[in-house]
Amino acid sequence: MTQIELLAEHQPPADGNARVELGRGYALHLPRGSRAPGDVYHRGSLLKRVNLRDKAERRLLVVELLQHGVNQTRLAEALQLSRQTLHNYRESYREFGVQGLLHGYSPAHSKDEERQRHLHVHKRRPGAKARELEALRRAKREQAARGAQPELARDGEHAPAATFALEEPAIEATLGAVLAAPAAQPEARVTERPYAQSHAWQASRYAGVFPIVMVLVSQWQWLARVMGLFGDGWRVFMVFVLMAVRNLRSIEQLKHVRREEAGRLLGLGSLPGLDTLWGWFYSVAQQRRAEALLAGCFADQLQRGLVGTEVWFTDGHLLPYTGEQKVHASYHTQRRMPTPGQTNLVTSDGRGRIVCFDIQEGKGDLRARILALGAYAREQSLGVMPLQVFDREGDGLGFFSALVAQQTPFVTWEKNADQARLRALEASCFTASVSVNGTDYRLLEETKSCTYTPEQRSEDTTEPPHRFTLRRVVVWNQRTEHRTSVLCWDGALALSAAAIATAMLSRWGASENTFKHLKERHPYHYHPGFGLGESEKQDIANPAIKALDEQRRQLKTQLTRRYKQHAHCKPSTNKDGTPRANGKQQRLAAQIAAAEAELQRLTAERDQLPERVEVGTLTDYRAFKAIDNEGKNLFDFVTASVWNARRQLIDWLEASYAKDSDRVDLLYAILNCQGWIRSDGHWLVVRLEPLQQPARRAAQEQLCRKLTGLGAKIPGGKWLRVEVGDAPLCG
Repeated sequence: MTQIELLAEHQPPADGNARVELGRGYALHLPRGSRAPGDVYHRGSLLKRVNLRDKAERRLLVVELLQHGVNQTRLAEALQLSRQTLHNYRESYREFGVQGLLHGYSPAHSKDEERQRHLHVHKRRPGAKARELEALRRAKREQAARGAQPELARDGEHAPAATFALEEPAIEATLGAVLAAPAAQPEARVTERPYAQSHAWQASRYAGVFPIVMVLVSQWQWLARVMGLFGDGWRVFMVFVLMAVRNLRSIEQLKHVRREEAGRLLGLGSLPGLDTLWGWFYSVAQQRRAEALLAGCFADQLQRGLVGTEVWFTDGHLLPYTGEQKVHASYHTQRRMPTPGQTNLVTSDGRGRIVCFDIQEGKGDLRARILALGAYAREQSLGVMPLQVFDREGDGLGFFSALVAQQTPFVTWEKNADQARLRALEASCFTASVSVNGTDYRLLEETKSCTYTPEQRSEDTTEPPHRFTLRRVVVWNQRTEHRTSVLCWDGALALSAAAIATAMLSRWGASENTFKHLKERHPYHYHPGFGLGESEKQDIANPAIKALDEQRRQLKTQLTRRYKQHAHCKPSTNKDGTPRANGKQQRLAAQIAAAEAELQRLTAERDQLPERVEVGTLTDYRAFKAIDNEGKNLFDFVTASVWNARRQLIDWLEASYAKDSDRVDLLYAILNCQGWIRSDGHWLVVRLEPLQQPARRAAQEQLCRKLTGLGAKIPGGKWLRVEVGDAPLCG
């Protein structure tokens, strides 16, 4: 581009109607109006281009031009703003900085602006920034009249903290008087017990969460247990309930929640800002009582029959880690690759309710977990041992031997089944049949004799081989024609072939819905309060073995090629018929002999190396970190409780709503209802808006009557009631 073209590009436009002179050499060119992109000129040269459609950019432009002393009247006319608005922009920037200009109230009396903004956010009314500035100006005038006016900060700067500490009482008093004029101040939040405030009917768009709260309070004695362990920490658990029901994926997303409506429903009065919420969470997590909470809750729901004991499904679920620290790798089933993270080994009953869970490093140890569950079930004195159902990862003769010796019944897939033999079985041999999840199966039962010889720990002690018999059920899918086999040891349960196949197919058959829905409907992967420490597992696969294996692989490839060359090479002779000393066949034979000797040496060297080594003994290897799961366990406790309460509500809806395919959607329609809340000295009443469809409304009313009949009572002494009806006369 030439100099003439460059000067022509920055030449002021000739359109006088779209150009506004602002004084001090500044001008605005707005060809498409005051809410569209435009240009800023200074002394005839293009200064910058601005997008006045963006509110933030428009406010920053106003403050910048006012700092350069432009004419305020012309600027207000050009941007179609009032002079008072321009003045408020300038004062907001002067008092509260850029954050106060673009967002909400941010007191300038503290260096920690972000924290103070969250702490004091409830002191302002939305849209009342002009009133706040008016209160600040009035307070400064009063102090000036008393002769104690502080030195004002420059534009864009904050005065020292000590200066604003002196003027804070007057500012707070004046600000409170101004804000109290249009409406009364909110009631003080009572934190000693939940739902302690009394109030008339108040609207809340989160009223549908209340059925979950009623089930947790009445059936699981949930609130009393949490308050007994954590005291005032029950508040953050109630916030977690809201997150789990409404699928809020992080604490940060609570900034989009209506604080007063949500807090009233949760018994908090008003939901605080994010800094306060994080303070609640850390005060609970620092007590290190998650293990006691989980143990007590899991044992209590078993003893009270809130979860089933006939069959337990256990599976591992990836909890990925995306940080920069080095942690052990779990396995991503969908991607079929190792992924940094943890494994949550979750156990559920036949109805999909969570019995217990355990978060482990890396891939976790499913076999050890199944053995621990067998011992746990025996400790709880359940009478009949639950049937443990798990995936192919648990297959192993030694593991099966341990389960049989422990008298723990189990069902699993046969991992290395002979597919050719299964396909060769005659169709007439499949005498039993079963239908699971809408798919028909035909069954054939066999037996499998097993002998496990334990590894001898010493020459003095010799353990005899363990001989036992497993039941094998061949499952033939009639839709896909695929055949597979299931192994079972049922002990004293005396299960039929159909029961064994149903137990296996209910979790890993045509519909694996429990944890897929759990992940979709609830923030299952959320890990609040991330912390890391040194891991106790610092061993890895020996990298020297990996390097030797690579060398051996290359040598084997070379040997294969030279074997072929040697086989196709004819021997060469001298003129007298004697073999040539340096012939190609002789050279290949020498190379093969050298490669075989080198391969033998590498194999011997590999056999002498340990399979796993500690990373501390290696160079250029970082130590593994262990993820602190205290906060994750607390959050997953709430998620599991909400999931179990959801399953209970679905079971109760079955009596009044016959459509199986629509029952889950009906429940979530109820949980998303808006409504109204009233609290007095004896009752906390929540009224839900009625659903439109008659059948759904009838089921909704029946469910609310069922919940009210439970006689739920919170530790503070109030009874809980939920009903369905039209809007009350709020007041």
